[in-house]
Amino acid sequence: MSQIYTILFDLDGTLVDTAPDLIEAHNYVMKKYGHNPKQLSDIKSLAGRGAWVMMQRSFKNKITDEKTKKKMVDEFIDFYSKNINNESKPIKGIFEFLDWAKSKNISMAVCTNKREVLAVDLLKKINMYKYFEYVAGADTFEFNKPDPRHLTNVIEIIGGDLSKTIMVGDSEVDSNSAYNAKLPFVLVKDGYTEKSEKEIKHDELINDFINFKKIIEKYL
Repeated sequence: MSQIYTILFDLDGTLVDTAPDLIEAHNYVMKKYGHNPKQLSDIKSLAGRGAWVMMQRSFKNKITDEKTKKKMVDEFIDFYSKNINNESKPIKGIFEFLDWAKSKNISMAVCTNKREVLAVDLLKKINMYKYFEYVAGADTFEFNKPDPRHLTNVIEIIGGDLSKTIMVGDSEVDSNSAYNAKLPFVLVKDGYTEKSEKEIKHDELINDFINFKKIIEKYL
């Protein structure tokens, strides 16, 4: 095996701050159907489990008709796909870290609950796709995070070693998926979650990816 180590990344709130574009798409649909928009800070209570769950969390009991819900989710995805990188920004230090990891022959992949086509499109548009050997979205397999197979399948596909892999994410969904797969977990602070860092199990805690290589070097 040529790889010395594997790093799995979540996408939204971990690699890229996608909150502005997610909320824009959400509010477009809600206003169109006569419902109140959300604030940017509300992303913490909405994101993390994909578009359907995001909109369900927003609907709560206000919308009960399943056909209407489905139509609204479809319109959310359609609008979002056309405006996916208007305001989204890479997390500070990520490109420098990715360049360093590539220079060290570290394998990297993305495990996200965003739909695969959207994840790939976003990564390509922000010139980050080239760094990853595989991108697994919510619909890539028959299961997704926090199911550990979302992670372990990717490790197997890219020829990695479970004992030489770490997961990086910003929420309890990522943490649970990592520990379910028996992987160490790096938590990115202030992510898309209502839980505090003290409530999310982690091995390492970071604000961004500046000097992140020092943490990874401990595991190599």
